[in-house]
Amino acid sequence: MVPVTHRAIEAVFRIESSKLIAGLTRLLRDVGRAEELAQDALVAALEHWPESGIPDKPGAWLMTTAKNLALNDLRRRKLLERKHAEIGHELDAKQEAAPDMETALDEDVGDDLLRLIFISCHPVLSTDARVALTLRLLGGLTTDEIARAFLVPEPTIAQRIVRAKKTLAEARVPFELPPSGELAARLSSVLEVIYFVFNEGYSATSGDDWMRPALCEDALRLGRVLAALAPEEAEVHGLVALMEIQASRSRARTGPTGEPIPLFEQNRGKWDHAQIRRGLAALSRAEALGPRRAYTLQAAIAACHAQARTPEETAWVRIVALYGELARVDPSPVVELNRAVAVSMAHGPAAGLELVDALLSEPALASYHLLPAVRADFLGKLGRHDEARAELERAASLTKNARERELLLARARA
Repeated sequence: MVPVTHRAIEAVFRIESSKLIAGLTRLLRDVGRAEELAQDALVAALEHWPESGIPDKPGAWLMTTAKNLALNDLRRRKLLERKHAEIGHELDAKQEAAPDMETALDEDVGDDLLRLIFISCHPVLSTDARVALTLRLLGGLTTDEIARAFLVPEPTIAQRIVRAKKTLAEARVPFELPPSGELAARLSSVLEVIYFVFNEGYSATSGDDWMRPALCEDALRLGRVLAALAPEEAEVHGLVALMEIQASRSRARTGPTGEPIPLFEQNRGKWDHAQIRRGLAALSRAEALGPRRAYTLQAAIAACHAQARTPEETAWVRIVALYGELARVDPSPVVELNRAVAVSMAHGPAAGLELVDALLSEPALASYHLLPAVRADFLGKLGRHDEARAELERAASLTKNARERELLLARARA
């Protein structure tokens, strides 16, 4: 028999943990206790599997173990009588009936996972708490992994997760899908969390690394799961399309020493064209479900870049139109800044500078480093080099990412 290592068991658990927690939460109506029992099931696997080997159906083994632990927990709490009708018939089966139990579990696992996603991303929680809890419960990440990904101390992440569970319990958030009247707002909260995680991996806001690919992968995995669970929601497919297309550039976005490479300077041969095709398929799905909302429109803009063989072939006029549509659907100063870049590419730097200058008094962009960075680009193309250098130095002083600061200062020196 091939030895079973703890690393292999932990890999299985990471795949199965979200299903375990979702199923246990349905039974216990307590997400915190559900996670604890899922961890207890992992401990049991670590004790038994090195000798017996990983079962043919590890998910069923873990769920059977976790549900037996749940039964003991309920008995200790003197809740067995009330809960026995819900789970007793599953727990009375013998261990060798695990494949049948897995079939029964699979009938509910989709809804359970969807409910767990909505709970983890509930608006009653802060954005930081939603992100930490989602990565913990659904991404299978440890508190240490989450802390390292976001460059914060591990105790801080642990406290966020504990407070999030306490908040959910105190607010008596039900383990159920949102009513139809609340679905759009709640789904928006879920998508916001997933895209926040992706963006932090795609363009890190702080630290020494320009990208953290593992976070992009976690967000993409969550997005794909959500798309499978909510196949008729256009914006879910729009977000998946956007992340797939953006992630397709990952290998071309950094140089040999990790330095950032701007879009126009990237080797497009390094782009992942299989991932682009997946993104375009998701975009088609989103547009077919319609109408186009924010993520779908951003995906359509990303698709224009992905389909251009060279920077010069980019459909800038179409991108300007898409940004105009996005500004009507989801207006923001950042959208206007991005639209200014597209306008400059389609109609010249003077036209772009006029739009950017109109944003200089925008409070939301006062400390946004890309505003002076974009303005510097326009000024440089217009031959106003002293002003461009000053803007690049200002942009460098505003960013918290070391790699980006180096790039901006290098451009200033040039």
